[in-house]
Amino acid sequence: MQNQRTNPSITAGLLYHDAANAIEWLCTAFGFTRKLVIPGAAGRITHAHLVLGNGGVMLSSAENYAFPSLCTTPRQTKGVGTVELIVYVQDPDAHYARACAAGAKVLIPIEDKPYGGRGYTCRDPEGHTWAFGSYDPWQ
Repeated sequence: MQNQRTNPSITAGLLYHDAANAIEWLCTAFGFTRKLVIPGAAGRITHAHLVLGNGGVMLSSAENYAFPSLCTTPRQTKGVGTVELIVYVQDPDAHYARACAAGAKVLIPIEDKPYGGRGYTCRDPEGHTWAFGSYDPWQ
């Protein structure tokens, strides 16, 4: 029997070349809040934990990453992301407007999904792909 958790069992880890600005942008555009930010040398971020709802992401400066042969950034793959971060939001239309106002690059405009819910897909300024919507796969 699995242990019942109130917090997520999985948290994505992302690398950014300008992690300090990425943190600010993710908070402004997507509504994340800072749980923990550990600054590093030369304006870099050693570790950050941002939360949204009962989930979140961890991130750091790509230049500080301890295992550079294990992970990379969209910039290093010529703009091709290697993962899509999928996030549940209660009001996808309001979230879409907020993200667009902050300059998110929309890949799939807001739409009703054939599997239920409503959502959109975009990229952040460093090329990570994000999908936000009201479809909750856990319900």
